[in-house]
Amino acid sequence: MTANPQTASDPVHPVHPVHPVHPVRLRTDGPRRSDPSAADGNGSAMPWADAHRIAREAARPLSPVTRPLTTTAGLVLAEPLPALSDLPPFDTSAMDGWAVSGPGPWLLSGELLAGQQPGAAPLPDGHAVRIATGAALPAGATAVLRNEHGCTEARGATEWLHVASGRPKPAPGQDVRPRGQECRSGDYLLASGTPVTPALLGLAAAAGYDELTVTPRPSVDVLVLGDELLDDGPPRDGRVRDALSPLLVPWLRALGAGPKTTVRRLHDDPDLLHQAVGGSTADLIITTGGTAAGPVDFVHLVVHRLSARLLVDGVAVRPGHPMLLALLPAGRPLVGLPGNPLAAATGVLTLAAPLLRTLGARPQPVPYAVPLAESIAGHPTDTCVIPVAFDPSSGAARPLHFRGPAMLRGLASADAMALVPPGGADAGTAVDILDTGWESAG
Repeated sequence: MTANPQTASDPVHPVHPVHPVHPVRLRTDGPRRSDPSAADGNGSAMPWADAHRIAREAARPLSPVTRPLTTTAGLVLAEPLPALSDLPPFDTSAMDGWAVSGPGPWLLSGELLAGQQPGAAPLPDGHAVRIATGAALPAGATAVLRNEHGCTEARGATEWLHVASGRPKPAPGQDVRPRGQECRSGDYLLASGTPVTPALLGLAAAAGYDELTVTPRPSVDVLVLGDELLDDGPPRDGRVRDALSPLLVPWLRALGAGPKTTVRRLHDDPDLLHQAVGGSTADLIITTGGTAAGPVDFVHLVVHRLSARLLVDGVAVRPGHPMLLALLPAGRPLVGLPGNPLAAATGVLTLAAPLLRTLGARPQPVPYAVPLAESIAGHPTDTCVIPVAFDPSSGAARPLHFRGPAMLRGLASADAMALVPPGGADAGTAVDILDTGWESAG
């Protein structure tokens, strides 16, 4: 089994045993990408911003579902949220003290606690009742006198309430939360597309909701290609560890993928990939490796055999240029990531992340820029995606070393990724920043 952390509830397809690399039978029923210039990220490769936009617009949000309130945290409202009642639903005390009627002094009688319903009889003028924060005010009450603003006096069998010396008399409505202060029944509290945060759950519960209609998290099938990959131990015998399975699954979930996200290792065989993609029912399929023009790179061939429509076929970005995005006949998207780990990470941020957010109706991140702490030479024609760490004093983005396509050392220390335009950028130049989004990965 691939060496990625899984919980007992996380379904993972069985991993095929890895055999030595063997010749692959390539069919001739469709075109293969063989133009070296295209494989180098030049030729017809589109600009990074165009690829990112196309991915964002390539899908529609999944169909809404209605779920119990307590199971919707982290999802997104699929419809507006109207109030089911006034909030507060009745006049309530905002402080511990006394509900009073009239200017005082007041004859004291009784007590009202939160959750108790006051009697039907109005509180007479010149009377007061002890009251707790959140308790419903009795009819006829004109204000609440705070504990620290009042004092009591016993007169035989009766007890009277006075305003304490030096304290102001309570004005009408003082320390009262009037009915409907926050909203009236039918008011729209939040719009469709609002993320379900803990605060939203609290508001929905206060407004009377037991269920919410939300957009579910998309399911993802991750198909990791490569007979050279090992599942355990250090690299050996010309083979390397599978770094993408443990990287991608928690990262995709942090970006909005659902608990049914799976990872499966496949041999370098186009028939196996054709069968896996054609039989998948996931909302998004992601492949790793096989997108360039090498002897075992056959993702393009399988895409053609499945009659999928290529939307992105190479991006002018370093690393990660041979990534692709295709729509299967049923409209489900397939993202082909390069096999090198940092190049694959670039592909996630370029294509998979915006797709996941669209499918789950999650808001796209707000763009922002940060100045560079030092100059970056960049690439003559392509955008570079560079791991950066933010300087704690200046906030500038410091480019990290170890950022080759096959390296993860820089990414593992990164706070974010910087988009360096063609030709590079000087120190102090503000560059666009891509947050990885993996703060909640686990």
